[in-house]
Amino acid sequence: MSGTAQLKLSSHKEAMYLLLCMSVFWFLPLALMLVDDTPLECVPRRYVPYHSNNARLFHEEGVSNYSVMLLREDLQLLLVGAREALYALDLDDVSKMRASVKWEVTEKQNDDCQNKGRDPETECKNYIKILHLMKDNRMYVCGTNAFDPECDYMSYSNGKLTLEKAAEDGKGKCPFNPLQRYASIMVDDNLYSATSMNFLGSELALRRSSPPIRTEIKTSWLNEPNFVSLAQMPESDEGDDDKVYLFFSETAVEYDCYKKPVVVSRVARVCKGDMGGRRTLQRKWTSFLKAGLECPVLGSQLPNIIQNTYRWCDPEKHWEDCLFYTIFTPQSDTSDLSAVCVYSLSDINRVFAEGQFKTLVPLETSFIWVAYSGEVPDPRPGSCQTQSLDLPDQTLHFIKDRPLMDDIIHPIGEKPVLERRGAAFTCIVVNQVQAADGHKYRVMFIGMEDGTLLKAVNYDGEMFIIEQVQLFQSPESVKVLRFSDVTGQLYAGSDYGAVQVPVATCGRSSSCMDCVLARDPYCGWDTDAGSCVALSSTQRQLIQSVKEGDASLCPPADSVEVGNRSFLPGGSVKLLCPSPSNLGTTTWEQDGQRVNSSVRHQLLQDGLLILNASDSDSGRYRCLSVEHSKSHKYTATLAEYQLSLKGEPRLPQAQKESTSTVGLHIVIGLLVVSLVALLAWNFYNGHLPPPWSCSKMLRGKSYDSNGQEDPGPL
Repeated sequence: MSGTAQLKLSSHKEAMYLLLCMSVFWFLPLALMLVDDTPLECVPRRYVPYHSNNARLFHEEGVSNYSVMLLREDLQLLLVGAREALYALDLDDVSKMRASVKWEVTEKQNDDCQNKGRDPETECKNYIKILHLMKDNRMYVCGTNAFDPECDYMSYSNGKLTLEKAAEDGKGKCPFNPLQRYASIMVDDNLYSATSMNFLGSELALRRSSPPIRTEIKTSWLNEPNFVSLAQMPESDEGDDDKVYLFFSETAVEYDCYKKPVVVSRVARVCKGDMGGRRTLQRKWTSFLKAGLECPVLGSQLPNIIQNTYRWCDPEKHWEDCLFYTIFTPQSDTSDLSAVCVYSLSDINRVFAEGQFKTLVPLETSFIWVAYSGEVPDPRPGSCQTQSLDLPDQTLHFIKDRPLMDDIIHPIGEKPVLERRGAAFTCIVVNQVQAADGHKYRVMFIGMEDGTLLKAVNYDGEMFIIEQVQLFQSPESVKVLRFSDVTGQLYAGSDYGAVQVPVATCGRSSSCMDCVLARDPYCGWDTDAGSCVALSSTQRQLIQSVKEGDASLCPPADSVEVGNRSFLPGGSVKLLCPSPSNLGTTTWEQDGQRVNSSVRHQLLQDGLLILNASDSDSGRYRCLSVEHSKSHKYTATLAEYQLSLKGEPRLPQAQKESTSTVGLHIVIGLLVVSLVALLAWNFYNGHLPPPWSCSKMLRGKSYDSNGQEDPGPL
C-alpha cells in the first residue's frame, strides 16, 4: 500500500474514531427537539400524606429488608423474603401473618464472614434474594447466607412454612453481597440467574442452572454489569425457540475513548434451548446477543441508567406486541430527573434478527468498536437453533467476539412517556383497566426513593398523574412492587415492611366535580349513591371523563354548609379550606369581593388567616377552587363562613391573669431564688468580699450573718 493510501486510511479511521467518541451523546439532539413536548414538572393532582388508612402494613420488630415477593394466589398468600426470615401473609390483608420461618446464619458462619472482613451486623446475615414457584408447588429460595450463598426448598402446608434444609450451593445463583444488583427467573423448574460467581463479586455472569451454561467472562460480553431483571417470552408458537431477556447496565466498551467511564443500558437475549457449543463455547451461551437501550431524557448529557422493568402483555394479542415499561435515572449527580420509557418486544427482536454487529478494528496502537460490514456467517450468529452443539465454528467464533449489536433500541414514540424531577423512581407495575367510555387504559404505579407511590396514565400522549401517596411514615425507598389480578391490590416492600394498597381509591373524592377531574379510570360518580365509586363495584352508569376531565357532566353541586365563626377585635382568625387538587387555584371572596393577599390577610395553602381583625372583616366568606382540565375551567365552592364581631375591646387591666402570665411570674420567682443562692455560695467560698467588709461605707445600717438587714431592737 502506498504512503498516500495509508495516510487516507489513517485519516478515515481517525474520523471514525472521533465520530464514535462523540456518539456518547447520541441522544442529545433528539432530547433538545423534545423540549417543547415533554413537561418536566408533572405535578400529581392529589398528594396524599402518610396515614395508616393509606395502606395495610406488615412489619416484624427486628426484621428488615422486605424486598422479595411471590404471589401465591392459589393459596391466597403473599410470600415475602426479608433478612433471615420468610413470611406467608394474607393476600387480602397483609397485616395478618399466616405463617413464618426463620433462616438465620449460625455463629460459626457469622464468625467466618467477619474474619473475611465483612460487617457482622449487616453483611454477615442471610438476606433472602430468590423466591420462585416450582411445578410441584414448592418454592425455591436462596439467601446470601453470610457471604456464602445457599439455596433451599420451602413448602406451605397446614398453616406452616417449612424449609427442607437441603443446603444447596447458591454460588452463581444468588449474590454474595446483599447490596449487589442481581436478577433471577424460574423457567420450567430451571433457574436463570444473573449475579456474581465469586466472593469478591468480580466475576459476573448470566447463568442457567441445568444443564449448566453461562456467559463468557469477557469484557465484550459483560463489562462491570449491574443486573436489573430477567423476563421469559414463550415464542415457540412460531416455530422459534423460547427466549430469555436480560436487562442491565454496564461500562461501555465502545466509549473507552471518553475520559471517564460511561455507563450504558442494555438488553440481552439468550435462547432457552441453547446447549452451548461442541468445541468452541463449551457450556457457554451460543445465542447471547446484547444491544443498547436509549431513553432520551431532557437536558441529560450522558446516557440514563436502567433501574427496573415490567413486562406487560395484552392477553388478546400476539406475544410480539408485548411491552417493557422501563425506569431510568441519571448517572450524573447533578440531575434529579427520572423517566419511564416503553419498548416493544418486536423492536427488540428486529435489532437482534436484522441489525448490524459491532466489531473491534485496530487504530494505530489501540482498537475501536465500529459496525461490522463483512459477511455474516450462516446460520446467523445469535439465532436460536434446535441443536446448538452442531453449530459451525465460524458462527461460534463470530458470536464469541461480537455479541454487541451496532443498532440502538429506541422507545416507542422516540421519547419517555413520563419524566419527572424529584425523588428517583425505583420500580414500576402496569395494570390495564377498562373505563366507562369502553376504552382500555394502562395505569402505571411507580415506587419512589422517598417511599411514595405515583399513579399515572398516558391519555393519547398526555401524561396525567392522578395521585402521589406516601406509603411509609419515614422516607423508605420502595424496593419491590407486585400486582394481583385476583385481589386487584398492589403490594410494595421496603426495608421497613410490606404494604398493601388498593388500585382504586375513589373514596378520596367527595364531590362529582372532584371525582371527574381526578380522571381516574377506576372511578366514576354514582348519582344515585351520591359518591365516587369503583367501576368494578357497580353495574350502574357512572359519570366519568378520563380523556377530557369534563366536569360539566356533573349535576349541580349541593350548596356548602355555612360555618359560623366569630372573633374578638385585634385578634386573629383562620378559616380552613383544604384544596382537593394540586392543579386547582384557591381564591377567597368576602361579600362577593375578592380577598387579596396582604399583611393582614394571608392566603395559606389550607385556608385564610386574618390578623388584627376588625369590624371591617365581618361578612360572608367563600373559598373557591378554580381548576383547568383540557380547555375548560371549573369553579367549585369548597367552604363558606359567616364571620362576625364578638364582644367589645377589653382593657389590659381588666383582664384576668392568663395561665401564661402566672407561669411567667413563677419563672421570675425561681430566677430570683437561684440568684440569691448563687451569691451566697460565692460569699461562702470567698469569691466575693463578705458584706461586712463594706460596713464603713454603709453608715447607719447593720446586717446579720445571712446578709439580711438587721432591723434593730423593736
